[in-house]
Parts: sequence; C-alpha cells; structure tokens
Amino acid sequence: MSAFDLNISYTYRVQPVSLPVALSVNKTLTINADRLMRRLADLAEVSPIDGGGNCRLALTAQDKLGRDLVMNWMTELGLSITVDTIGNVIGTWDTGSGAPVMTGSHIDTVRTGGRFDGNYGVLAGLEVIETCQTANLELPRPLSVTFFTNEEGARFAPDMLGSLVYAGAMQVEEALDIVAIDGARLGDELRTIGYDGSTPCPGVVPHAFVELHIEQGPILEAEGFVIGAVTGVQGISWQEVVIEGQSNHAGTTPMALRHDAAYIAARLTVFLRELALRYGQHQVCTVGKIDLFPNLVNVVAARATLTLDVRNTDNTVLQKAEQEIADFIKVLASQEEVTISTRQLVRFDPVIFDDRVISLVESIAHDSKLSVKTMPSGAGHDAQMLARVCPSGMIFVPSVKGISHNAAEFTHTADLVAGANVLLQSMIALAHHDFNSQASAS
Repeated sequence: MSAFDLNISYTYRVQPVSLPVALSVNKTLTINADRLMRRLADLAEVSPIDGGGNCRLALTAQDKLGRDLVMNWMTELGLSITVDTIGNVIGTWDTGSGAPVMTGSHIDTVRTGGRFDGNYGVLAGLEVIETCQTANLELPRPLSVTFFTNEEGARFAPDMLGSLVYAGAMQVEEALDIVAIDGARLGDELRTIGYDGSTPCPGVVPHAFVELHIEQGPILEAEGFVIGAVTGVQGISWQEVVIEGQSNHAGTTPMALRHDAAYIAARLTVFLRELALRYGQHQVCTVGKIDLFPNLVNVVAARATLTLDVRNTDNTVLQKAEQEIADFIKVLASQEEVTISTRQLVRFDPVIFDDRVISLVESIAHDSKLSVKTMPSGAGHDAQMLARVCPSGMIFVPSVKGISHNAAEFTHTADLVAGANVLLQSMIALAHHDFNSQASAS
C-alpha cells in the first residue's frame, strides 16, 4: 500500500449500550485547572509565532523541544514511557491490570498553528492521570496518555500518520520512507531528533480510547453548548491534480488559442465551491494549494498543480462528489485541449465512533450539568484510527469563532476545564467497564 494511496474502510458497529456512569462518576473529583493551564502555557512557549500561536512541524528541531518537555512531565509523574518505531510516545500509569484506557492527541502543529489544537488533548490526559494519582484512586486498569507523530500532515503526508501506523493500517517501513515537502525522509528525521524508538507497531490495543479536542469549528459556540459528544469523523478524499497546458506569450497569444493551466485550475476551484454549496449538509470542498509554472507575470501558465480536499459524513455522497469531480476534469481536459492527471493522496471513509463511548460522554456531561450536543467532526483526528482496533470516541469543547490552524485560535478556560473534567470521568468509567459483558463490535 502506498503512503499516498490510502483507502481506509471502517466496519465498526455496536448496539447502543449505556455504561454504568453512576458507578464511577465522583462529582467531587476534578482536575487542577491552574496546573492544566500552566502546562498549556509552557508548551506554547516552545516555538512561538506572532499572535500567540506555534509552529512545530513534525520531526523538526522545534517538535523535538515540545516532545522533550512533555516527556519530562511524563517522567515527573512516574509514568512508564515507550517510544515506538514511528515515534509515537506513550506514558502509562501502571495501576490495575490489563489493557489501558488511553487518551491523547498530538503536539505537532501546522505552520501557523494555535496553542490548543492537539496540545490540549495531550496535556489534559496528563492532568487526568495526575488528578487520579493525587486522589490515591485505585483503578482496575492502567491509564495511558500519548502523543502521535505527524497528526497534522503539514510536513509529511498523510495526516494522522502516527496513529495510522499504530493501528496497523500502514507498515512501519513504508511510513519511514515517506519524503517531506522539504525533501527530508521521515525515518532520517526521526533519528535526527532522537525519537526513532524500538517499541514495535502495531501498538498495544487499548481497552478504549477517548480523545479530547477543541472543536476547530463554530457550531458549539454558535449553539451555546459546552461539550460535544462526537459521533464520528467525516470521510476525507485528498487528490493532487496536475494540468499540463502550454506556455506562451501573455501579450501576443489570442485568448481563443490559449491552453492556460492557470485558467483551468481556477475553473476547477470554482466548480468545487459550487458543488459543495449545491450538495449542502456536511459537504465541504477545498483547493488548498496551487503551484504554477513558470509562474511569471507575462507568461501563460504551462502547468498548474493543485490539491483537492473533499469531505462528507456520508460515504455514498462523498463517492458521488468524487465521481462528479472526475467527470468535470475530463470535460475540462477535452474543452481546453490539455492533459490533466490526478493522484489520490489520501482516502479515508467516514468513521462512526462506538455508541457506548458516545453515550458515556453524553451522560457524564448531563450528570455534570454541562450542555452537550452529539455531532460529527469535520476535521480528521487520531481517534478515527484507533476506532479500527478498540471502542473509541471524542469529546469536543468550543472554539471561539470556530478559528483554528491560526494563531488566533482560542478556547475559554472554563470550557477547557469542563472538557478535561468530562475526560477525567470518562476515563474512570471506562476503566471500570467490561466491554465483553455487553454487545461488542462486529
């Protein structure tokens, strides 16, 4: 399987079953808000950018500094730490026995990242474990917190790479050979920063996985909810399109005789926008990157290379959109007498999270007097990869104005604390729950 030809399908299906929330929820046990916010601030001081955000592209020197800081915190908590062969770092509180209840996310960022995306889920996981340790809580299962390698996909494609390898959906050797946008080989960069670990992948299958994350969208804030009980992640289709036209003089070539790659790229961009508006609902389309050659002011472009990002929660609708785009590309090539080639970069089917975990998050939020909305995720997350191997789910908290992948990304402290407390109670409840005693995945 090529790293740029991923077609991941999910068949995880369960019957809705409520977990014994009352057994585990201790309303007097809460996380330490000051400690959580202090760690968030300290991690944000690693590779800051103007406006309060961060730039820690995966496996750079800046990423190493962030990794070292979080690993130091894991060490201070006395966690057993493993680094696997793709660089995922897992810290485990060895209480109880059996497979751990796992949480976590990522600490790599896009080039113009905020301080909460990914970081919040990792540091809230640390806070959950420290809270349980401080309370001398005895749990029947271990608790683990992890940060996965290259979740963003901003330097190496595909995104969610570390969790993809952890779950066994990509071979380690293949992932290590991926080349970054700057030409570096992933395996070499892991070795350079000292995170080429020896723990094998696929990794240990958790008892359950729950990821806490900022929404990165406007819905929770706009509708007045504090908690999102995430039902799943929409399907993602990434393509690279290369349009081969003909360079010519911008002043002397009549419009009717041009084979203008830039013009065709623009038509395709507009078509995607109109398709998304026409489909409505959860359909979104984005052209995020366009490169022109020779990219000169007075030359008709000979080549355009662009990326298409197409997403939907319904796989049938997503496939329909993909086919309509493919048909339009054929029409464009014929009309403009150019050559257009496409290459699939990533293809993930929509993911449905475990109904039992969704119900648990919803019930804990209600029991904690927090408003909660069940909702899908528009962004990809590591939890969608873990859903392949264990009962998984996510918790969202609001993003102010829906801004993310931006230094202006912000979530109110009260919401961050509320989400961390829901994560705390969720992990405690999951540690007490025996999934084998109820309906299981088929």
